Amino acid sequence: MSRVDTYLQAADRENTRRSYASALRHFEVEWKGLLPATAETVARYLADYAAALSANTLQHRLAALSHWHTSHGFPDPTKAAMVRQVMKGIRTLHPAQEKRAKPLQLDALQRVDTWLQKAAEAAQARGDRAAALRHARDRALVLLGFWRGFRSDELVRLRIEHIDIARGEGLTCFIPRSKGDRNAEGRTFRCPALSCMCPVSAYEAWLAASGLVDGPVFRAIDRWGTIAPEGLAAASIIPLLRRLFASAGVADVGEYSSHSLRRGFAGWANANGWELKELMEYVGWRDVRSAIRYLDVSPEGLRERFERGLPATAQEVQEESAAAGKPQFKLIRFPAK
Repeated sequence: MSRVDTYLQAADRENTRRSYASALRHFEVEWKGLLPATAETVARYLADYAAALSANTLQHRLAALSHWHTSHGFPDPTKAAMVRQVMKGIRTLHPAQEKRAKPLQLDALQRVDTWLQKAAEAAQARGDRAAALRHARDRALVLLGFWRGFRSDELVRLRIEHIDIARGEGLTCFIPRSKGDRNAEGRTFRCPALSCMCPVSAYEAWLAASGLVDGPVFRAIDRWGTIAPEGLAAASIIPLLRRLFASAGVADVGEYSSHSLRRGFAGWANANGWELKELMEYVGWRDVRSAIRYLDVSPEGLRERFERGLPATAQEVQEESAAAGKPQFKLIRFPAK
């Protein structure tokens, strides 16, 4: 491989390469399509799978086809007007509500944190090193993931040598590359030390228990307590969280994903008066639309917010007047003449 090829390959994310390769296999092998393709061929492909695949999946297939054609010097058929109109028609005839992960609320986070601490203490008492290590790792992962609003790819990219701790203040971590870092410039994140459910102390406890001094922060642990040299895979975070939440007694674990930590923090910050710009800067969102997708209007208190804007009833006016010590006047009705 030449130096040029090495840098070209490094420009594309590994996950993107894998997903694009899978999309192209579907087009060529399963659908028997030919590359390079025409706009008419791509339109027929979309129409054949319009009812079976979501619009987002079809859009990803188009991105893979577009990438293949442009990288090989062929005209991009996915940009043709026919293809755009077919996609518009698919969204019209096959509308689907976007599925979003359930946000992890603060009370659920506290439940998980309490369970992990008690489970770790019980494991240490019975001499179960593997379980004790796993609970220490999971507590650091959940608390750091929540209070930093990390995605799963950011959690698994954390490395010990890129994290600095200021005792009693917080920690600073550098991630060389993540999903939101399109130009691979790297980004520095800060997280404060807290009085409870503290991500910093949980991270320190995990390092002390594991004895790790460099390399990936979060790693697999076998049944004998051996810690793997490589980091966890991003795809392993969702089943890990769901097993953990189920053990802690959290309901509806199937509705949670790795985005639940990020959405939970965004909702907590929004409810506690954070400005949108401040939240975007802390989490790392550069697009307002991306941030808005994580901010749900809580149904709790919705009626109260509406009632505050409605005119007061006559009874409420009387009650307020009585409370203020103001004289009240009784309405006298005179008989009609």
